[in-house]
Amino acid sequence: QVQLVESGGGLVQAGGSLRLSCAASGRTFSRYSMGWFRQAPGKQRELAAFISSGISTYYPDSVKGRFTISRDNAKNALYLQMNSLKPEDTAVYYCAAREATKTVYDYWGQGTQVTVSS
Repeated sequence: QVQLVESGGGLVQAGGSLRLSCAASGRTFSRYSMGWFRQAPGKQRELAAFISSGISTYYPDSVKGRFTISRDNAKNALYLQMNSLKPEDTAVYYCAAREATKTVYDYWGQGTQVTVSS
């Protein structure tokens, strides 16, 4: 079992930055691949960033060059540095974990709101 708790959301002006954190419980955090997802009102949840257990990363084009995902296995922590934020980045952001051999994310946090004003 993994429990995930996000923090760091808030209100920021366009062009600003935020850093999201996700604290994970459990002793096997390093074995999990991790993702940051986001869901805007009226839209489907989408992947914002991914980091494997081996620290390979992936970003969709919408955030590439602006967002950076990282992890600190010693602290059981996941981060998302978001720069040059745009109003369209406004969403609830969730961290999620899946076992490295699976494709389905089994564990989800409660989400943290990010609002970017124009």
